[in-house]
Amino acid sequence: MEKYCPPFEITNKMFELTTEIMENLGKLSSVNELEKLPRLRKVSRLKSIYSSLAIENNTLSLEQVTAVLDGKRVLGPQKDILEVKNAFRAYEELEKIDPYKVDDLLSVHKIMMENLVEESGKFRTGNVGVVDSNGKVLHIAPQAKMANELIFQLFDWLKTSDVQMLIKSCVFHYEFEFIHPFQDGNGRMGRLWQTALLASWRPIFKWIPIESIIKDNQEEYYKAFQISTSEGKSNEFILFMLEIINDAIKDIVNNSRQHYNHLKIQINKLMQVMEEYPQTAQELMDRLNLKSRVGFRKNYLLPALEAGLIGMTIPEKPTSKNQMYFKI
Repeated sequence: MEKYCPPFEITNKMFELTTEIMENLGKLSSVNELEKLPRLRKVSRLKSIYSSLAIENNTLSLEQVTAVLDGKRVLGPQKDILEVKNAFRAYEELEKIDPYKVDDLLSVHKIMMENLVEESGKFRTGNVGVVDSNGKVLHIAPQAKMANELIFQLFDWLKTSDVQMLIKSCVFHYEFEFIHPFQDGNGRMGRLWQTALLASWRPIFKWIPIESIIKDNQEEYYKAFQISTSEGKSNEFILFMLEIINDAIKDIVNNSRQHYNHLKIQINKLMQVMEEYPQTAQELMDRLNLKSRVGFRKNYLLPALEAGLIGMTIPEKPTSKNQMYFKI
């Protein structure tokens, strides 16, 4: 099989953007670790799924997507509901897949497009094109008989290239969309796979909703693809995606800082009323002058437990009516 190297050039602007991204990743780490904020992780994952599907004209709102994933009944097109359920299962695979394996790409596509297209988990047998949100054809993809070989060439380049991962993942994203290897689902798979590559390099990327920023700049997304295709190299698309990644990280930094500061104030209030002996939830609520048990659990108790600052007297039965809490 012929050795393939995607056409692109690393410019000073790309270098500047990658440097800024690394600096912002450092800020994110210093604010907090998303691994310790499960609710923020959940919101980020919801944004990724909602945004990536919205780009593909899924009609469900963010609230409806949230309801679907919470197992609630939602009124809406069954196809759109199925797309949400499939996408959630596909994003869950980020914890398991090897983004350098074509077999894993196929297995995730099967999950993403199950019961939506006949060729889920298989390379396409027909010809397709890239279409924007208005139905305008932007690009006629290579013939189906070439797609298989082109994808294997692209993955071979992925494995052997020493290009910095931020840039390499953008190159992959562009090349993947250019090849358009599947009957359908190429857009959502390309975005997911760039996240998978970045997460293999820095795990925090599993929880950074890059797709949300793409959705907010959808016209520019397609325009960058068109310019790169017309120029015969992916430079414009790389620059666009680096800007998107940087903006997504900055959003998370700001949201994390606000969330962290809010939790820190509430946790501190709880710790101030904790005695040396175990106390019930009601006793702690009384000391804090709180009435809502739900609010107390969500905003005070769970964050303190997750931070490892307090423990439970009956940890194997967290919701026991005899449960009490103590300082660690």
